[in-house]
Amino acid sequence: MTAPVTGEALAGAISARLPAAVEAHHGGAVWVRPAAVADVARFLREAPGLEFDYLSSITAVDYVDHFEMVYHLTSFAHNHSAVVKARVPGRGEPSLPSVVGVWKGADLQEREVWDLMGVRFEGHPNMKRLLLWEGFQGHPLRKDFVG
Repeated sequence: MTAPVTGEALAGAISARLPAAVEAHHGGAVWVRPAAVADVARFLREAPGLEFDYLSSITAVDYVDHFEMVYHLTSFAHNHSAVVKARVPGRGEPSLPSVVGVWKGADLQEREVWDLMGVRFEGHPNMKRLLLWEGFQGHPLRKDFVG
């Protein structure tokens, strides 16, 4: 079992390298600015002592006034895990940078979030529907979806 890195420790490490990236931390999670997600991901993968080389999952939570992206990370070298979150405001066309360039495993996960929740990942090499057909109207896991 991996040992979780606290949100406070993660926030301190990120802030030392990317001072404007961290918005908050609480318990076992750190919240980062949506625009900084890819930079934070790259830092967390490459930083000595952190080396989060595995992206376990990307999920999205619909809070009606914003979406919250949740990234679960693991470092096999250090046997620790982390939770990074980003609040993405609005309902119109929420977006944030893709992390496919950092972890290839983000490819299908980002496409699934786009397909079902409507959160777009800028810079994704193949941002198209994964589970539903092209031309499907809406994103069925949104709270405001009417099917």
